[in-house]
Amino acid sequence: MTKSALQAGRNLTNSFNPTLEKTLADRYDEDVPEFAETLIEFAYGRIYAREGLDLKTRQLITIGALTALGGQTAPQLEINIEHAHAAGATKTEIFETIMQMSLYGGMPAAINGLNVAKQFFAQLEPNQHP
Repeated sequence: MTKSALQAGRNLTNSFNPTLEKTLADRYDEDVPEFAETLIEFAYGRIYAREGLDLKTRQLITIGALTALGGQTAPQLEINIEHAHAAGATKTEIFETIMQMSLYGGMPAAINGLNVAKQFFAQLEPNQHP
């Protein structure tokens, strides 16, 4: 990488969720110093910013993994559905990604994921999700 992983992560997250690092820092850094910076550097700067897959595809993969892991990941699933949507994923692509995970995480995991997605899209204005 020509720039640091931290800067790459910040550039990427600023494109779809400009308050993410501050939100994480406000919530976790008091108990785990530099947690937010570490997550931005590693997850977004070293993984999401890699070449080879576009951001939308990476976010759909993340939705699939979190769905297969089950209901305990609902908060992370919700934020990644938001990020996938911001990266251009359609409602249909998100729902189909979750449904695909019924094969790997089971129907209960898919139902939990579908519920999170339904809640997310219900909060949007009707004309904001194709």
